[in-house]
Amino acid sequence: MIKKKKFTLSTTQIILLSFLATILLGSLLLALPISSANGKAVPYIDALFTATTSTCVTGLVTLPTVSTWSVFGQIVILLLIQIGGLGIITVMSGVMLLLNKKMGIGDRLLIQDAFNLNTMSGLTRFVKNVLLGTLTVEGAGAILYAFVFVPEFGARGIWIAVFNSVSAFCNAGIDIIAENSLCNYATDPLVNAVTSALIILGGLGYIVWWDVLRVIKSRSSKNRRIFRHLTLHSKIVVTVTLGLILGGALLIFIFEYSNPLTIGNMSLFDKIQVSLFQSVTTRTAGFASIPQEDLTNASAAVSLILMLIGGSPVGTAGGIKTVTVAVLICSALATVKNKSDATLFCRCISANSIRKAIAVAMTFLSICLASTVLLMATNDASALDVIYETVSATATVGLSRSLTPSLNVFGKIIIIITMYFGRVGPISLAVALGSKNESQNVISEPTEEISIG
Repeated sequence: MIKKKKFTLSTTQIILLSFLATILLGSLLLALPISSANGKAVPYIDALFTATTSTCVTGLVTLPTVSTWSVFGQIVILLLIQIGGLGIITVMSGVMLLLNKKMGIGDRLLIQDAFNLNTMSGLTRFVKNVLLGTLTVEGAGAILYAFVFVPEFGARGIWIAVFNSVSAFCNAGIDIIAENSLCNYATDPLVNAVTSALIILGGLGYIVWWDVLRVIKSRSSKNRRIFRHLTLHSKIVVTVTLGLILGGALLIFIFEYSNPLTIGNMSLFDKIQVSLFQSVTTRTAGFASIPQEDLTNASAAVSLILMLIGGSPVGTAGGIKTVTVAVLICSALATVKNKSDATLFCRCISANSIRKAIAVAMTFLSICLASTVLLMATNDASALDVIYETVSATATVGLSRSLTPSLNVFGKIIIIITMYFGRVGPISLAVALGSKNESQNVISEPTEEISIG
């Protein structure tokens, strides 16, 4: 008798399906009349779109969050954002830890894949630190926001502060303040500073957090530079992140300096802080302090580049990721200089890391390109608006040039799928949808040189 092979899901497929299940459950809850502010159920396509943008921490919305959803609906959205930012596997692991249940090897493999970690050592402690660190940062952000929102909105300001803090840290970009995002607070230093800090902390990644704390603790009694003692991963993340934020802010400041529709009529200080905020938020956060459709073409191009790169690995941000881009650039430079090894901070980058970086970038760009072509074919909009929309969706940013609300049903479906693919990760998607694992041939195929370039 032939034994039937037992069907099992890989850890990556479980992660993909868990996100999909969360989205579907969230869409059903949001489609209920109780979730709507006027007591009438919203069309299911909009409920599905909102559930997807919340779980995928994107921020693109077809309906204004502040006026469409009731308190119940907003609570559902906030829970989806928190689950999406941390990952359903992390949330489930946290519940297990609270119930004092021991994590098995399967649970550990899920966590390892969810955070793209290289080792299973200390995963329980890692999950605890992630949950505690997240709650601490979000709590601090909510307290600081309360100084602005409570005087303005009264008791409701507490809820707004909590919602905004979670959304900012998870890089979701969804708010319940106004229909024009944070445009009313474009020149408010506290709102700008708190939102930017939450976005950056969420985008840096948890690995960098623990590495910086490790170095600070180990060198608490010695007055030496912290940066030199960080791991290579942290050095790349910190350097690229700082360069992108400052470089992006400078370019946006120059290109928008005389634009009366954005910062042209502001004081010098306000021009600087708005330019800095635009540079920070484009890296997968999605809050807007100036209308994106009013940006000059040059600033829109800069924003597109920042959105494509996104944040850093093992964090709440999306995009190709800072480390991936750094590895690709170094690999290209090494090839141009005819060097055998790509190096960063006097360390060689492994061939496996370079292959992964290429796979991530190519899959990401393929999703973005396919989405752009399909959206152009189904919706009547300018090329720049469509590209801005699809890049924002793929990189889970959430910024739009006012195109999202006018999308037809086909356009909404395209963006829903794009947001999902962008959130679960290009490399995870490629692995999960790939063919079954096969044993590698002992004898490799013959090698032949081809012409490149």
